[in-house]
Amino acid sequence: MKLFRNAFYAALLMAASACIAQTKGDVVAVIPFPFVVAGHTLPAGRYLVSPVNENTLRIHESMGAGMLVPTNAAQRSESDNSSKLVFHRYQGTYFLSQVWITGNNRGREVPRSRAEREMAAKTMQKGNTVVVAVR
Repeated sequence: MKLFRNAFYAALLMAASACIAQTKGDVVAVIPFPFVVAGHTLPAGRYLVSPVNENTLRIHESMGAGMLVPTNAAQRSESDNSSKLVFHRYQGTYFLSQVWITGNNRGREVPRSRAEREMAAKTMQKGNTVVVAVR
């Protein structure tokens, strides 16, 4: 009986996790490279990006606690309506720059960190933009 109860709770927890992962405004991204956000380098992997409030995003792996990232509002053109994460790349280092959700012309922009500003100044380049499509 105890085994059945534990299996039931495990199934219930998994179902709740699946529902949480599909909350409106959440996106799942498979990022094939390590990247920097809010001063932390995160490894390549599958991430869930969720809005916490108007000025904050939560980025985490499926089982991790994740981190809170301060953001600013961003406006996109009417012609682009895809969900995506936008990164700036300087000499092989990727910095999360923007998060966009399908059906919303307002996105979130991550302020440039001191490390990104320093790398941009040091390399004397604007940085390449890399887009990762999300679900």
